[in-house]
Amino acid sequence: MLSKVGMWDFDIFLFDRLTNVMVQEDYHSQNPYHNAVHAADVTQAMHCYLKEPKLANFLTPLDIMLGLLAAAAHDVDHPGVNQPFLIKTKHHLASLYQNVSVLENHHWRSTIGMLRESRLLAHLPKEERQDIEQQLGSLILATDINRQNEFLIRLKTHLKNQDLKLEDAPDRHFMLQVLKPKGKSKIALKCADICNPCRLWEMSKQWSERVCEEFYRQGDMEQKFDLEISPLCNQQKDTIPSIQIGFMTYIVEPLFEEWANFTGNTPLSENMLNHLRRNKTKWRSLLHKQHSSSSSRSTDHSVQKTENEEQTLNEGGTL
Repeated sequence: MLSKVGMWDFDIFLFDRLTNVMVQEDYHSQNPYHNAVHAADVTQAMHCYLKEPKLANFLTPLDIMLGLLAAAAHDVDHPGVNQPFLIKTKHHLASLYQNVSVLENHHWRSTIGMLRESRLLAHLPKEERQDIEQQLGSLILATDINRQNEFLIRLKTHLKNQDLKLEDAPDRHFMLQVLKPKGKSKIALKCADICNPCRLWEMSKQWSERVCEEFYRQGDMEQKFDLEISPLCNQQKDTIPSIQIGFMTYIVEPLFEEWANFTGNTPLSENMLNHLRRNKTKWRSLLHKQHSSSSSRSTDHSVQKTENEEQTLNEGGTL
């Protein structure tokens, strides 16, 4: 099965069932979505992106190592709740990182701790180790969904101006990471992190159900502690189809359309966009069925109520 790891339709769920070695101790298997299987899925997607000719022809071994390592570790020790939840519950991580990219900072610092404990980079000079740690940080911090517009605007500007020169290290790293002081932006890992809607429907649907289950669990906790339920976390109001359609429309589509422009509409980019459009159509169909079913129940309830009222009146009662 590993011979297919470079194919976009690689089934990470089947791989997990066959190997039973995906869940690592630094990811929490009780999380429906943010677990080691998600990390493996993002790493496999990153592997596919790094093979795109527009990038592959210029990447150095260090670029590749950083990309894959960041993908594997980008959500390490994820608590299964989002940043707003950590802030409003006054979690120690929110205080530690001053309410800014709380989870991403935690993932990065946890990754650095693992690297140092493993002594994987111990043979390198101190300056090189520190540089690698900072570059990993720039990759992982860029997965913060709140920075979506920031790097998307930068990517559009570069593509419009046609001023990317991937033979130059700064522009090559532009497609891998964000180093804010130097004005660079990371793209590849961000694409890998939110690529689920671009997978085959059977896999994409599983991911959608998993992430929404994690949202709903958070909403249940918020309700339990009398906190305002966060957006997308109310199981009674936020349906899976509506969440996915919004996510695809406002987050995924704009990013992957620009990625396709960058890569030159390669077979992989076209395949992802085709999956994305088909999946969006399926979610719209399911949403329509939900609305139709809801309207039908509402009509049945109204008819039953009217019949009961008429019966009460016929029996000489009052409303």
